[in-house]
Amino acid sequence: MAAVYPITQQITSFGPRSSLAASDICIADVEECLVYNRHGICTTFKSLFQNNKAIIIFVRNFLCYICKEYVEDLSKIPQELLLDSGVRLIVIGQSSYSHIEPFCILTNYQHEIYVDPERHIYKKLGMKRGETFTEKASKSPHVKSSVLGGSIRSMWRAMTGPAFDFQGDPVQQGGALIVGPGPNVHVAHFDMNRYDHAPINWLLQLAGMQVVDFKENSKITDI
Repeated sequence: MAAVYPITQQITSFGPRSSLAASDICIADVEECLVYNRHGICTTFKSLFQNNKAIIIFVRNFLCYICKEYVEDLSKIPQELLLDSGVRLIVIGQSSYSHIEPFCILTNYQHEIYVDPERHIYKKLGMKRGETFTEKASKSPHVKSSVLGGSIRSMWRAMTGPAFDFQGDPVQQGGALIVGPGPNVHVAHFDMNRYDHAPINWLLQLAGMQVVDFKENSKITDI
């Protein structure tokens, strides 16, 4: 069984990133909100973390090339690493559930994924709409495309999809939580802009897990 590393802090520090005190998050406000799986079946938000610790990633929209490349790296996390650690990895988008399956095929994502099509959770938790950039903002380690190349590919996917839509509010930002078991919020991070997502290995470490070397065929790295 993989070694498990304890959480040592309740407040994350991502440099210029929008990290919050976990105590500032009122998870009770969103526990009964509904999320939908790829088949359109709903469940309560609290069911995602009621019995297990969960890393929950809220993405901007499924057409965003930055979200796509971030989720492509999430897909490289070995399932056995999550099982050994007793941690659920969950992505939540804000589109119709009909967009989940094509997005999973595109990104090779095989972990849990849901949508919050009316953005109830995004809104109640206070996730940002619009973008704020800082001079100290660093480039995400998970974004591989240039702005031009990524934007062109996103537009092409929109034009060639079954329905021309943004697959979510294009100005809605996402974020990340580590929560559970139960309403125990360990880490909260809300993105300030499209590049501001929390580095995946930081989330893994803060969840008490081993990190993954994304450049070397997703090899688990001992620390």
